[in-house]
Parts: sequence; structure tokens; C-alpha cells
Amino acid sequence: MSPASAPSNEPESGTAVQGPTAPVPRGRTGRGPRGSRRPLARFLARRVAIALLLALAITLVTFVLTNLVPGDPVSANLGQQALGDPAIVAQWRTDHGLDRPLPEQYLLHLEGLLHGDLGMSQQSHRPVADDLAEFVPATLELAGTAIIISLVLGVAFGVIAALRRDRLSDHVLRIASLIGISVPTFWLALVAFYVFFFRLQITPGSGRIDPGLSPPPQVTGLYTVDSALAGQWDVFSSAIGHLLAPALVLALYTIGLLTRFTRSAVLEVLGQDYVRAARAKGLPGRVVLFRYILRPALVPIITVAGLAFGSLLSGTVLVEAVFAWPGVGQYAYKSATTLDLPAVMGVGLVVGLVYLVINLVVDVLYGVIDPRVRVS
Repeated sequence: MSPASAPSNEPESGTAVQGPTAPVPRGRTGRGPRGSRRPLARFLARRVAIALLLALAITLVTFVLTNLVPGDPVSANLGQQALGDPAIVAQWRTDHGLDRPLPEQYLLHLEGLLHGDLGMSQQSHRPVADDLAEFVPATLELAGTAIIISLVLGVAFGVIAALRRDRLSDHVLRIASLIGISVPTFWLALVAFYVFFFRLQITPGSGRIDPGLSPPPQVTGLYTVDSALAGQWDVFSSAIGHLLAPALVLALYTIGLLTRFTRSAVLEVLGQDYVRAARAKGLPGRVVLFRYILRPALVPIITVAGLAFGSLLSGTVLVEAVFAWPGVGQYAYKSATTLDLPAVMGVGLVVGLVYLVINLVVDVLYGVIDPRVRVS
């Protein structure tokens, strides 16, 4: 019987019809191109809307917390002779907007942010946006290199430890990961700088490049990328040499963390029935590892990696101090000690937005890796 001559008690068009010959409306199921994209599009739209609301909340939190810091920015920025003149003090407060109520200051702050104005640094007497454009790329380069090293080594070590459970290599990797998590980063930075630079002279000194070289033409602010784009290979090799030591120091903790989390995630997946079935079918070990084991285990690994990158980006101040790395950590420290409120708010906003972007990327990767997340 053809669909046109079906009895009147058949389900209406667009509903599910049982039977092997029933047509499947592609636009209303998850199998057609449109149906497969809509859940992911809705998922991304929700995440972007939440991210925008959180960005507004970050501006409010950074503004409130900065203004709750005890201390007087006037005393921190004016000399003793200027503090004795009430006219100078009043003029300084007027110039920096400190004579207005806090709600009005916040609205002016939001208006400036919409125009890309983060205020004027009270120490450098430059726009905070210009200062951050100079220091943030250095920290991004350092933290980005550290997280790449951590992902490659941490995931590889975790998979090896899980696949060789309770063997010698597993015990060695677990002990090494525990040491990596336990060693204080600032102490390791001091030891690495003293041993490998001062004593053995294997690594170059402090800074981003050798003193005799000029920085490459700025495109991204990352010396490795900009020097490669400009074809300045001597600057590129110098930048790589200066980058490896602090990046490895920063990466040690994250390598240990990712090794332990990857091992636990892979062990949990190894006990699933579909992994045993794949092996029983005689599939190659490489296919079983990457398709049936690593993909389901990536969700907790991505979560830890995202949080680790955010902590690396916001917690590099001690390593930057040891290796004289001109990053945002040093800028934040100097701004906080001098009560440079616009600079402190700018750094807080940047760090908050970095965490926000990382969480958004992690959410998107969840939806790409695990289709069940898109419709949850």
C-alpha cells in the first residue's frame, strides 16, 4: 500500500512511523544536516549569552573589589610635599574621578570599556590598554608554551600509566607526577635558574631575548611568532632559548596534574563494555585507543587543562620575577603595591575575561566531543 492510500487512522505527517519502510522526515530528527546542527547551534548560543552576562559581572566584581582595597591612592601616588597642599590633592582626585560617587564611577568605567578605554595608569602615565598590550602577550607566550608542553607530556604519561597499570612504568610515572604537584613553583624556578644558567650555563639568562638583539616588528606581541614572520631566525632561536626554561618550570605542576587525571579517566573508560567489544572484534590497538578510549576520556582532561591554563596565565608572577620576564604578573604586582587602581582593574578584567574565554572554549569542546551535551 502506498503512503497516499494509507488508512485515515495512520499518524499524521511529521510523526514517527514504525516499520522498515516508513519514511524518516530529515528535518525533524537528529540525522539530517539541519537536525544535527540545530542542537549544537542552540548550545553555542546559550553559552555565548551566558558568557556576555558573566563579562558584565566581571566588570562589576573587579570594580567593587578594587575600591574595597584598604589604602589611599592619593598617598601612594603623591609625594609628601604635594600631600600637604589641599588644592593639589583635590585636583588629583578630580582628574582621576575619585571625587564622584562609586555608582557614577562604575558607569563611567563601563562607558570607557565600551570604547576600549581602561583608564590612565597612575604610575606609567600611559593608557592601561597600551600597558596591557605590551605585557599580556609576553605572559600569553609563556603560559601558552607551558600548557602545550603540559598537554603533550601529561596526556601521554597518563595514557602510558593507565595502559600499564600496576607495572613499574606506572609506579614511576605516579611518583614523578606526585613530585611535580608537590614541588613549589617559585623554589623550582630559583633552583632551575641557579643550576642551569649560573652553574652549568646551559640556558640563556633573563629576559625574552639576548641583550644584543632588537625585538622583532610587533604583529602579535609574541616574539617567537613575530620573529618567524619577519624571517629573523637569530631572534627566533634566542626567543625559544629564553622561553623554554621558565615554560618548563611552569609546566611541571600541570604535567603532574594532567598525568594523574588522564590516568584516572582512561582507567574508567578501559572498564567499559564497548572497549572490550572493540578489542574482541580484533580492531587495531591504535583505533581502539584513539576512537574508543581517548575520546570519552577527553571531557575531564579538557576541564583540567582549561583551569590549568587560566591558573598559569594568572599565576606567573613569581616565575616572571625570577626570570625577569616582562609579563602581566610583574605589571600587576607593581600596580597593586602602588595602589594604581586603573591598572589593577585592567589586570583583573583581563584575567577574568581569560577564564571566561577558556570556559567558553571548554564548553564548545564538550559539545563537539560528546553529542549528549548539546541537548542537555
